[in-house]
Amino acid sequence: MRADARQSVPSGVSRRGVLAGAAALAGTTAVAAVGAAPASAAGPVAAAGRGGRTVVFRDVRPFGGAATDLVVVDGKVAGGPAPRGAKVVDGGGRIALPSLVDAHIHPDKTTWGGPWVSRRPASSIADYVEQDVELFRAQTRSVAERAYGLMSHAVSRGTRGMRAHADVAPAYGLAGVEGLAEARRRLAHALDVQIVAFPQHGVIRTPGTARLLEEGARRGVVDMIGGIDPIGFDHALDEHLDTVFGIADRHGVGVDIHLHDGGDEGVRAMRGIIDRTRALSLAGKVTISHVFCLPGLSDRELGALATDLADQDIALTTVAPSRDLVLPIARLREHGVRVGLGSDGVRDSWSPFGNADMLHRAHLLGWVTDVRLDEELADCYRAAAHGGADVMGLPHADLTPGAPADFVLVRGQGLPQVVVDMPQRDLVVRGGVVVARDGAFLS
Repeated sequence: MRADARQSVPSGVSRRGVLAGAAALAGTTAVAAVGAAPASAAGPVAAAGRGGRTVVFRDVRPFGGAATDLVVVDGKVAGGPAPRGAKVVDGGGRIALPSLVDAHIHPDKTTWGGPWVSRRPASSIADYVEQDVELFRAQTRSVAERAYGLMSHAVSRGTRGMRAHADVAPAYGLAGVEGLAEARRRLAHALDVQIVAFPQHGVIRTPGTARLLEEGARRGVVDMIGGIDPIGFDHALDEHLDTVFGIADRHGVGVDIHLHDGGDEGVRAMRGIIDRTRALSLAGKVTISHVFCLPGLSDRELGALATDLADQDIALTTVAPSRDLVLPIARLREHGVRVGLGSDGVRDSWSPFGNADMLHRAHLLGWVTDVRLDEELADCYRAAAHGGADVMGLPHADLTPGAPADFVLVRGQGLPQVVVDMPQRDLVVRGGVVVARDGAFLS
């Protein structure tokens, strides 16, 4: 999301344009029907309540298929009939779909829920970074309050998990990760959150940042150490990666590196990441975000790199910023690479856009890749649901027996149409408990 502070961009350029410029310059499942006599009547889309261990969601249509009853026992989808006395929620014929996972978002920067912020023109990425700091200092609400507002909104739109990046730099100290940690604590019943300490201002070029990253890891307030363009931004490939991977290795946390560099610089950085993942036995604990160098590779080059990524179980994330920069998800999956979809920044100093709605992001993925077939549209939803779960190490909420009972109920004809029309999430269920109704989070 952020790139070289010394690269010049036209005044008034958009976030999408900045990212594209940075990259260019850098070179149905079916659920068995189950029956249960209702113990009590429940109105349309009524809350199940937090006290019950068994809940029947009556008259729902998994993935838009035939109507059935969905039984939840102890937070998981059950494969058998519900016992007598189970609570009943009337689904009213709504479609049941897996809840979504946001694999890349920046809640610490958001102005969500506050007064409108008028953004000034910017002629370089350095201007955007400077405005980040200015906006942070101008906020009357804490990071925790702003992040909670955005993250609870994401839950109301069907998100069950997110990987949240927070800026760590001398300008902020650890305020960002501490604020996200507080928001995570308040939302623990509704949302799985992994926190990344993101060195927005650079690891090497900004003295004091490495110490803060180490402090965050030592205190256990972060799950992953971030990085950003070791060549194009920090201009110190080996020192940058050695610092980031060294901290992660010492403290037993993961790595998630923003990589906007394109061409040979991007590929060199990826090779450095792969080498260190192998050397430190960090397979399965490393993610590379954005990865703008991949879409332009030949099939042969992509295949060779994807094979090495899969060998070290290095995950990738994309926010589908444009047709030219979105990752080739299907091709990467063929090689066994985990790929998640994220929403990136939301109403921050860089852009007034963003909404933390992963159904909308699935819609955008279909839009930028110009899909039109039903299965292609369904794949966009799966990227937003299961792709992010794979990146975060969460089980798929695929509505099969034994899966976590994390799902949304919406009105519609079927999954492809839902991706296109993005209907209101009438009910959001987490572990069998209703956590949002009619688009509103239930605190």
